[in-house]
Amino acid sequence: MKTVLIALDYDPTAEKVAEAGAALAKALDAKIILLHVIAEPAYYSSTAYAPVMGFGGYVDLNFMEPDIIDNLKKASEDFLNRSKEHLDDSAIETLVKEGDIPDCIIAAAKEQSADVIVIGSHSRKWLESIVMGSVTEKVLHHTTTPLFIIPTKKEA
Repeated sequence: MKTVLIALDYDPTAEKVAEAGAALAKALDAKIILLHVIAEPAYYSSTAYAPVMGFGGYVDLNFMEPDIIDNLKKASEDFLNRSKEHLDDSAIETLVKEGDIPDCIIAAAKEQSADVIVIGSHSRKWLESIVMGSVTEKVLHHTTTPLFIIPTKKEA
């Protein structure tokens, strides 16, 4: 295994996913690529988002601006760079994609010749999972790349 693709979102559990993925990559002596996929801009304006690893750059964005995607790309790049700094490895590569999250993760894995995708599995209410679906589940069912799934359920 030469390349580990770590898919990160802005959920507070992203730090755990990044750390576990980096540990796997280091054990395999593999290249690390951090990926964030920009979804629909309204997705980021939700009050459910909190700063991750000290990152709150997307909070100040004006979601009514015509160039919001460019601003989201910049915020996403900043987020990934902070994640890279947190992992303390200057060799880590970063990648920002835009579109359907599962499709972009799968496409990025193919484009980057990733040997494994590291992704978190959030614990959501069952109704949310039925209505919204699960990014991890969609990636699992549509990729041929092996997955390393990090459970991020909060302990009771």
